[in-house]
Amino acid sequence: MKESYVGLGVVGCGSIGVRASLEHFKWHEYDDLCRITAVCDPVPGRAKAIAEKYGVQKYYESYEELLKDDAVDAVTLCTPIGMHYQQGLMAIEAGKHIHFNKTMTISKIEADDIIEKAKVKDIKIVASPGGMMTLPFYQRMRRAVLEGRLGKLSWAYADNDVGGGSYHLQFDRGNTGVVGNVNPEWYFQKPAGGPQYDVAVYSINSAVGILGPVKKVTALAGQQYKSHPYNGKEIKNEVDDSITLLLDYGNGFHCVCNSVIANTVCKGRAFVPNIYGTDGQIVNGVLNGTSLIYDGDHQPHIFGRHLEIKENHVVEDTLELAEWVKNGIPSVGSPEFARHVIEIIEAGNKAAATGKTQIITTTCDNIPLDQLAKIRD
Repeated sequence: MKESYVGLGVVGCGSIGVRASLEHFKWHEYDDLCRITAVCDPVPGRAKAIAEKYGVQKYYESYEELLKDDAVDAVTLCTPIGMHYQQGLMAIEAGKHIHFNKTMTISKIEADDIIEKAKVKDIKIVASPGGMMTLPFYQRMRRAVLEGRLGKLSWAYADNDVGGGSYHLQFDRGNTGVVGNVNPEWYFQKPAGGPQYDVAVYSINSAVGILGPVKKVTALAGQQYKSHPYNGKEIKNEVDDSITLLLDYGNGFHCVCNSVIANTVCKGRAFVPNIYGTDGQIVNGVLNGTSLIYDGDHQPHIFGRHLEIKENHVVEDTLELAEWVKNGIPSVGSPEFARHVIEIIEAGNKAAATGKTQIITTTCDNIPLDQLAKIRD
């Protein structure tokens, strides 16, 4: 690692690589902590075009070549989810720290392997969207729960605001030329596509981050669209696009988590759980009539223009990794947290397929009470 900053390699120059890395780092406001030193994409000419557009010095069509670059201390994997496991193993072997866009892997077994191999080589890992818990209002929600302000917890509802795949058909950069011809087909293919891994992961992260680890999962799932029109052709849909999870925290407390083709219930605050107890409730971030979302709330590294640019939560996760690598400050988006969420998703899919409730075997650490953002009294 360079003495002054963490050199970052962006792996994948599609939609998420551009929106969640290059569009933010192009302002050079994070240079003291982290800089993009190389980009990589297998589509001939795309990495070169992106590097020229964003002023990145090095570009590669081969991931293996990027991993040989001494100017790259860490990688952010902006590739389809099904590629993350193998690419993660390769990064660990090359001695590179890793930021995973969601999810880290698609199975608990893969996550176990990544975590163990990373520990052996002292590789730091941050997985999105675990850093959502750096948002002050999420922390205040957790504080309200831990302090008993809702009384005995009864039930919760963790929604998302993206329906059944149409969101991924909107990543249109012109559909022409080497930069614009991004193909979203991966999202609709098994085993790593669909709204569970890509969208429900946010709601599950917030539910786990605020309420704690889950003990059991049951689910219902089905497919409502067989295909989707895109750029003059039909994309076959292999995955379930309507899924409802029931997360069991024990003691009769449950949380519903939806990934469906249309949302209306929690449109006020996407991914922010509603939590109901015997003495109160949090609905759209409002505790018993008092908002827990304060003016100026932001994640630690997100400020100014970055507040208005999409995917800033992913940038926060990347910079959380850089802080860990450079300054020794661990991230709340730990690989163990990511593994617990992955097991919940995997168990939900199995529960829906078998009709049997699944036991969750992993756990994770949550932010303790004395480190949470304060509530105004």
